[in-house]
Amino acid sequence: MRSHYCGLIGAAEVGHKVSLCGWADARRDHGGVVFIDLRDHEGIVQIVADPDNADVFKVASKVGYEDCLRVTGAVRVRSNINEKIPTGRFEVVAEAIEMLNAARDLPFALHENPNEEMRLKYRYLDLRRPEMQKLMRTRTGLVQALRRWLDARGFQDIETPILTKATPEGARDYLVPSRVHAGQFYALPQSPQLFKQLLMIAGFDRYYQIARCFRDEDLRADRQPEFTQLDMEFAFVEEADIQDTVEPMIREVFHAVGGIELADPFPRITWVDAMRRYGSDKPDLRVDLELVDVADAVKHLDFKVFAGPANDPDGRVAALRVPGGHDLSRKQLDELAAHAGKFGARGLAWLKLVDAAKGMEGVNSPIAKFLDAATLAAIVQKTGAQSGDAILFGTGEWVMVSTFMGALRLKVARDRNLVQPGWKPLWVTDFPMFEYDQAEQRYVALHHPFTAPKVDDAEALAADPAHAVSRGYDMVLNGAEIGGGSIRIHTPEMQSAVFRLLGIGEVEARAKFGFLLDALKCGAPPHGGIAFGIDRLAMLVGGTEAIRDVIAFPKTTSAQDLMTDAPSTVDAGQLAELHVEVRREA
Repeated sequence: MRSHYCGLIGAAEVGHKVSLCGWADARRDHGGVVFIDLRDHEGIVQIVADPDNADVFKVASKVGYEDCLRVTGAVRVRSNINEKIPTGRFEVVAEAIEMLNAARDLPFALHENPNEEMRLKYRYLDLRRPEMQKLMRTRTGLVQALRRWLDARGFQDIETPILTKATPEGARDYLVPSRVHAGQFYALPQSPQLFKQLLMIAGFDRYYQIARCFRDEDLRADRQPEFTQLDMEFAFVEEADIQDTVEPMIREVFHAVGGIELADPFPRITWVDAMRRYGSDKPDLRVDLELVDVADAVKHLDFKVFAGPANDPDGRVAALRVPGGHDLSRKQLDELAAHAGKFGARGLAWLKLVDAAKGMEGVNSPIAKFLDAATLAAIVQKTGAQSGDAILFGTGEWVMVSTFMGALRLKVARDRNLVQPGWKPLWVTDFPMFEYDQAEQRYVALHHPFTAPKVDDAEALAADPAHAVSRGYDMVLNGAEIGGGSIRIHTPEMQSAVFRLLGIGEVEARAKFGFLLDALKCGAPPHGGIAFGIDRLAMLVGGTEAIRDVIAFPKTTSAQDLMTDAPSTVDAGQLAELHVEVRREA
C-alpha cells in the first residue's frame, strides 16, 4: 500500500512519486489550500491538497482528526520550512487521497494528557501517541542490543516452560488448573530459576532468555503481575566472573540505545554498608546525604529513646543532616515523621542548629533538655552539621531504623532539590542469607532458597543462620534495582541444609524439589547467574518514571486490564471441565 514512511521523506524523494499511509494528525485550510499533517510511526510529513485537483480537494476538506488515510503524490521542497520536524523542508502534493477508515468519537485527543484510567482503557490510542511510540521503539532497541551482545559472546537462547510446578520463590504463584489431571495445578513461573540451573547441570555453560514471569503479589507503581526479564546463567563461575561480564554489557547497551555514559567500573558496596550509610539496599548515589551513627555520643544519656537502642547490640541511633533545614516548619517536620512512620518509625526526633557557635543556646529542639554540651558537640562533629542545618534522628532496631531513615533521606533530597542529575550505578553485595519472619516464627530466604551462602560448611551455616551472608549481588542504578543474582547452591547437602533452615522438611523438599536434589547429585558444576528487569531498564533508558509507559498492555495497580476487562468470570461449563468450583463470598 505504501512506498515510503511519512517520517523518512527527505531530499532523495524530491521530484518522485510516493505512496504514504498514516493518520491525520492535523488539517489546516489556508486560502483555499488544505494542508494535512500525515503521521505514521516514523514521524510526520505535510500533505498539500490543491483546489486545482477537485477530487483530492473534496476528500481533503472532509478529513477529520485521526482519520486513517492513504496518500499518493509527488515530493517537493516546502516554501515555508518547519525546523521542528525532520521532514520540515519537504511536502507531498497529493494526487490521490483514499479514506481507509474514518475516526469517530475518539475518547481523547492524542495531544491531550488523559488520566491513567483512560490511557489504559483505550491503550491502542494511547500507544498511537508519538511519545509512546518512541518509548516502545526504545524498548525494542534495548532488547535487540542485549541479544546482539549476548549472541556475540556464545550465550545460548533457550526457552523454558511456562506451565510448571509451584515452588516458593518469595511471592504467590499464579495457578492454572489442569483439565486432564483432575484436582492438580500448574503454576506460571515467577522466574526460570530452577530450569536455568538445570541447564547448567546439563552442560550448556552460558544461557540466556528474554523470559516472561508472573507473580501474584501486592502491586506497586513500579511492579506488574506479569513482566519480562533477561535471565542469564553461567557454569564454573564465581561472583566476580558474572559481575565483570554483565557490567560491560549494561554499560555498552545504555550507551548504544540511550546515549547514556555509565561509570567504569561500577563502585561496589556491601549490604551492611549500604544500609548503614544510605538506609537502603538499592541506594541512590545521586544524593550526597548519608546516615551517621551517633550511638556512642548518646549512650550515656538519661533519655531512654536514645540510650536504649544505643546500648543494644541490635539497636541503632542514626542521624541525618538536612542542609539548611532550620527553615523546616512544624508542619513539614510532622510530614517527615508521618513518612517515616510508613516504614516502621514510632516517632521522629529533630534538632535545629540555629547557631553552632552558641552551643546549647543555639539549638531549637524538643529533645534539647535531654542533651548536654558535650553530646551536642559530638553529634555536630559526627554529622558535619553547620549553623542553619537540621538533624533528624531515628532510634530502634537496626534494620528498621536504617530503613525508615533511608526513606527520609530520599524524601528530604527530593523535597529540597538535592538529587543531582546524571547516572550513578553500583553493585550491592554480601546480602544476608535469611531474615526472620516474626509472624511465622521462622527464617525466610532474603532472595530465594537456591542462593549459596558464603560458608561452605552446612553445619556452620546451621549454627548461626541469623548472621549468615549469601553470595548474592544486585546491580543498582539511581536508586532502582535493575538486576539481581547470586552464586547458586550446587551440592545436595547444602541445598537440603538450607531447606531445613527454611522449615522445609525432608518430605516436603522431596515432593517440591526432588528433581533438583536428584540433579545436584549428578555432578552439578558450580554455577551462578543474574536477571535484569527489561521493563525497568527500558523505563530508565527511555527517560520515563512510569514502568507502564514501556509495557504495551500493562495492568493497573490492582492487577486489572481495563481494556479487555480482565480478569473476568467464566461459565460453569468451563469450570466443570477444569474440575474447579468457585466459592462465592457471602
